[in-house]
Amino acid sequence: MAEAVRTARAVGGGARRPRPFGALVWALPPVALLALFFLYPLALVVQQSFRPDSGGTSVQPYADVFASEAFRKALWTTVWLAPASTAGCLVLGFLLALVIAFVPFPGAKAVARFVDVFLSFPSFLITLALLFVYGTVGMANGAWTGLTGAAQGPFQFLNTPWGVLLAETTYFTPFVMRPLLAAFSQLDTAQLEAASSLGARAPRIVRKVILPEALPALAAGGSLVLVLCLNEFGIVLFTGAKGVTTLPMLVYSKAILESDYPGACVVAVVNVLISVGLYGLYRVVSRRAGA
Repeated sequence: MAEAVRTARAVGGGARRPRPFGALVWALPPVALLALFFLYPLALVVQQSFRPDSGGTSVQPYADVFASEAFRKALWTTVWLAPASTAGCLVLGFLLALVIAFVPFPGAKAVARFVDVFLSFPSFLITLALLFVYGTVGMANGAWTGLTGAAQGPFQFLNTPWGVLLAETTYFTPFVMRPLLAAFSQLDTAQLEAASSLGARAPRIVRKVILPEALPALAAGGSLVLVLCLNEFGIVLFTGAKGVTTLPMLVYSKAILESDYPGACVVAVVNVLISVGLYGLYRVVSRRAGA
């Protein structure tokens, strides 16, 4: 045994540890790429936000944007729509992940794989699917008018904030389900069997055994969905919802429709600050919670 320990020490001592300078050299290429393709354009956006069309450097673009009613409405719409969509994704994703993971039915593995495929779909594709189903000339309204002879169907909510909420919840729910399914796959089934043998019913097992194990996955999926909903553009654009202008939509309208590039950069900077602030808050809370 002593001979083996001496041999291991000799082998370990012969292996050279990477020097700090070598580690720095290997870190330079990804850092340079990050600075070139992300930090530099972001710096240009921040710089442009302080340059009004009249020339010079000024905070006037910020004052103009913050004083506008359109910005306040877009900020409020973004602030309530993103958390509402996240809450819907958390509830729906938790229930669907429970069914897939713990309710035996034929095709459960295929459904779990479909969740992985669903993550690769573009957001506007889901919105178009909802338009085909619930749109003004969609299948649901077409069936209603065919059966009743009415001029139009009752499903007219897709061009409202509720339509955007439904589309975002439908699209982002798999982003919550994926970490939950991974967490459920590592759950010791002996705990479930022990709780069931002691007479605990399904709701109590979910509340006392499954939910505590799923909280880190719920926090990770929910934080990701919240940031994605804050920056979602395609869903809001393709639904054509009247009066639903989020911060990304306001950036688009100011830059493309109004040619107000300093104002668009101001809104973009605010959107970035909100996203980074939420991410920082999530990191602080997760560290204090020991997640």
